[in-house]
Amino acid sequence: MRLTVYLAGEIHSNWRDEIKEKAAELPIDFVGPMENHDRSDDIGEEILGEQPNAIFKDAAASNFNNLRTEILMKKADLVIALFGEKYKQWNTAMDASAAVTYGKPLILIRQEANHHALKELSRKAHATVETVDQAIQALQYIFE
Repeated sequence: MRLTVYLAGEIHSNWRDEIKEKAAELPIDFVGPMENHDRSDDIGEEILGEQPNAIFKDAAASNFNNLRTEILMKKADLVIALFGEKYKQWNTAMDASAAVTYGKPLILIRQEANHHALKELSRKAHATVETVDQAIQALQYIFE
């Protein structure tokens, strides 16, 4: 059995690479948001042409990024959402909530310091862990 896992969260650090490396022996295909930040920001104009201002540019890009995310997440068997410590986490919250809405099993990675802020979302997740290593252990357990 192979699983497809959607990795939701910020695109500025290498946390996805860490998960992929640590889960390399597992039969998992990983998908996620566009990790090329410039491409993500510019995709609306690449497809639709130049927009009149930054608000329209962001709206156009958001349409295509949301399309991509929804398709990949709906095809995924499981979603892992990481709430890191450095970057704004709005997209992570949105994607984790979408996973819940789509009925996708969700592993939430968040530090203990974020327990209170994420308590409702954590209760909706199938599992909440504090580290990438714990998420890997959860993935390994699925295949035992």
